[in-house]
Amino acid sequence: MTDTATLYIVPTPIGNLDDISARAIRILSEVNWIAAEDTRHSARLLQHFSIGTKTLSLHEHNEDKRTAMLCERLKGGESVALISDAGTPLISDPGFVLVRKCREQGIPVSALPGPCAAITALSASGLPTDKFIFEGFLPVKTQAREGVLSSLLDRTFTTVYYEAPRRILDTVTDIQRVLGERQIVVAKELTKAFETYVSGSAQNVLDYLNAEPAHQKGEFVVMIGPAQISEQAIPSEAMSLLNTLCEHMPLKMAAAVVASHYDLKKNALYQAGLDAKA
Repeated sequence: MTDTATLYIVPTPIGNLDDISARAIRILSEVNWIAAEDTRHSARLLQHFSIGTKTLSLHEHNEDKRTAMLCERLKGGESVALISDAGTPLISDPGFVLVRKCREQGIPVSALPGPCAAITALSASGLPTDKFIFEGFLPVKTQAREGVLSSLLDRTFTTVYYEAPRRILDTVTDIQRVLGERQIVVAKELTKAFETYVSGSAQNVLDYLNAEPAHQKGEFVVMIGPAQISEQAIPSEAMSLLNTLCEHMPLKMAAAVVASHYDLKKNALYQAGLDAKA
């Protein structure tokens, strides 16, 4: 038996084909197999770059079966590249089962850096990026979606979601109902000719979406900014700790410690400390 080969995780362009890397083209050309989320969709990309590697499908409905087969091929010395329809595999796309099984069986896994819609949109959004969370897609049903959005009421960092065109209007409507005037940014058609960012309140975004039907088409990245200081309720236990620490250190330092411990805004705690002393 030949030496175990490598599973490569290969990001592909999210719109502009020029965004593919030279290394990605080389890997896709050299491996024995390309596992693609949709082989028909990927065929256009591979044809554009004159890549003739054999392909097979790997999607949410066949991942368990394909994983067993691909692991055997990898252990037999056949290298495999995993790609999704666009962007980085496994980020709200199939591939987790395969990668986990490869790791469990000692099969080498190598991930290439490359396009990701969530990171691309966030970097140009104008929202805070020092701390953020990506949560994939929101629930389809309204009640469940509202429940998830309610958890953002006191969240002190940016939250990133993907959303489908058929649900974007309902999602932004729910954001307005649950979070009020929270700043949001919606991005669509990333890296393409009609790339668009709409920022402001949920109402601003709704006005854009309702302006014409074409505005509701495309794949969306929805980014929700952090709660403002005035929106944050400081827990009583946080204030108690702040008061205790202030007996041993300056207020500014105490506010920083409590902010880190309770995931709160340092400035809000500092102001609360000043107000308590007034």
